[in-house]
Amino acid sequence: MKTWFIRLAASLAATLGLAGAAFAVEPLVDAAWAIANIGKPGVVFVDFQSSKDYADGHIPGAINTNYGKDGWRAERKGDKVPDMLPADLGPLAQMIGTKLGIDNDTHVVLVPQGNTALDVGQATRVYWTFKVLGHDKVSILDGGIAKYSENEKAPMKQGLEKAAPKTFKVNLRKEMLVTMDDVKKARAAGTLLVDNRPEDQFVGIAKHPKAPVSGTIAGSKNLPNQWLTKNGGGEFRSKAQLEKLYAYAGVPTTGEQVNFCNTGHWASVGWFASSEILGNKQAKVYDGSMVEYTMLKGEGVEAKVKLD
Repeated sequence: MKTWFIRLAASLAATLGLAGAAFAVEPLVDAAWAIANIGKPGVVFVDFQSSKDYADGHIPGAINTNYGKDGWRAERKGDKVPDMLPADLGPLAQMIGTKLGIDNDTHVVLVPQGNTALDVGQATRVYWTFKVLGHDKVSILDGGIAKYSENEKAPMKQGLEKAAPKTFKVNLRKEMLVTMDDVKKARAAGTLLVDNRPEDQFVGIAKHPKAPVSGTIAGSKNLPNQWLTKNGGGEFRSKAQLEKLYAYAGVPTTGEQVNFCNTGHWASVGWFASSEILGNKQAKVYDGSMVEYTMLKGEGVEAKVKLD
């Protein structure tokens, strides 16, 4: 009896292990995966195209979201710092449930346009947001709708689609959030700060229109988000290529790391590459980034090139 029980337990463990592997959620999925999972229960494709482009053609069953208007980011009351994770997450959770048809068991697949690293940033920022909200079943369609539509086997649908409303509950991961005070402490402690903006903004030649001061946080390393996708397009580079680029930029692939940009958009691309592709779970996003840091007069801002 004892031997039979041990064998049964081992068999069950192996079966459960295989089931777990089969349903593992990967950070990136490709067009073939998307085609194979269209219409499957529990999988929701979230499309970031403009409403017109979405109506012209999208993955069957995909639900359209407006990155700028659906509450993914919000201006903070009082100091008017733009594009922050909303302080009140209730309306965002309601939108995710009622408009997108997502609950806490849903595998969310984010579908950017896939043309540039800039639009990939919409997907990585929302991916990061889902992780902050405590939802791990989230992936990005690598290459977005652009790469997907190149596949001759990929079905497309026209018109608008609505989701059946669900209930989404927030399980906030406060440890993923980085405040301006956290950045000050990190800087004082010598923690790696990674500026994911283009080099001209890093050195102070150009700046965001809402940032009062040009330059970067002194001591930070520059790793432009455009480097992280193939030719600045919609597909991420391989792990091996990313490791070479990180080495060139002097950015370790392990250890504490705070990614920033202007408003936490480009920084989410850098965080995704570090955390989700290279596996550095000590990487974080400072969503206030240089706009908050300069609006609230953070210390240690330097311009490597001074044109005044």
